[in-house]
Amino acid sequence: MNIETWILFFIAYLVITLAPGPNVLFVVKNALRHGYSAAFISILGNLSCQLLLVILVAAGAGTLLVQAPAVFFALKVIGGCYLIYLGVSGLIASRKSAKQSDQAACELKHNALAIYKKGFLVSASNPKTVIFLSAFLPQFISIGESVSLQFCIMFITIAVIVSTVHLFYAYLSKNISNRLAKSQLNKHFSKVYNSAFIAFGGALLMSNRNA
Repeated sequence: MNIETWILFFIAYLVITLAPGPNVLFVVKNALRHGYSAAFISILGNLSCQLLLVILVAAGAGTLLVQAPAVFFALKVIGGCYLIYLGVSGLIASRKSAKQSDQAACELKHNALAIYKKGFLVSASNPKTVIFLSAFLPQFISIGESVSLQFCIMFITIAVIVSTVHLFYAYLSKNISNRLAKSQLNKHFSKVYNSAFIAFGGALLMSNRNA
């Protein structure tokens, strides 16, 4: 992969990542509730899934999903329901008492693994991601060079972009939340991103059945 191709890949993936999605919402949610440590753990879960997806793309899993619509549909339903579950559970949790909210920082020590797993599952919730990457990544592969090395370079680039963009969103949202902490708007802010999970899950379920 020459430098010109890499720059094109970097710009293209940066633009894609800047559009907020379920992964960004999950990072923001944990940053607001537990702080930046939880946000970083969420990103690690996301990137672990991204690594697996890149490996699957290299192995041709995207083509397999296109040829197996029943498997694709089942994965889509599971992913959509999971996003809706996260949104609903988040809305319910936001209605709990202030005492329970004060324990959020303490819960992080016990829930780090759970946050990591959820970050992985949120990233894996949309099977269309595999199909998208299957169409997107090969466009930047240079013939005559090591395919494995090029996929490694692309994943490292993805990891840097995702970490930077997601932490930026977490920082921005946390600052906004701090300014709204003494007002009722903070509660509405929490409802917005939890409702967004439900919207993303519903959109996934209602999307075209075929890959």
